[in-house]
Amino acid sequence: MFDSPENDSISPALRALLELFATDLADVKFPDVDTAVLGESAAHVREKAEAVARAQAALDAARQALNESQESLLQKGQRALAYAKVFAEDDAELGAKLEAIHLPRPVRKAGGAQVEPVNAAPGNDDNAPRRRGRPPKLRPVANLFTDGSNGPDSAQDDAPASLQS
Repeated sequence: MFDSPENDSISPALRALLELFATDLADVKFPDVDTAVLGESAAHVREKAEAVARAQAALDAARQALNESQESLLQKGQRALAYAKVFAEDDAELGAKLEAIHLPRPVRKAGGAQVEPVNAAPGNDDNAPRRRGRPPKLRPVANLFTDGSNGPDSAQDDAPASLQS
């Protein structure tokens, strides 16, 4: 799994040293260090790297499951809050308590209906839904290079003939 150089948990310099001990220095033995000892240590490092990769995959899966559970709870909580508000129409005290609870709004994404994460910062308008209706009319902006005394069409008069239509 980690034998390819780009995924290897052993640095390129150590890989080069291991390669030298496997080829040119295969018959050389130093105290406590030879080809076999280095090979064992490299195998041990790769085992630990694989264990880390498996643990990371399990952590990613657990986080995904947690996010899905939080989204499910939020959707149920939003529905429960809506029902409770209708139920509390005649009880002002309960209604005030319910109005004090502000759950995040669902966010529609291309893959279907999804909701904001529970820990999302309130007031983040990056994910706000687009405004409905017709866009506002754009007002003419004065040209920066004129004094604006000639009116909005004066910029056209000052433009070169090749740009005028």
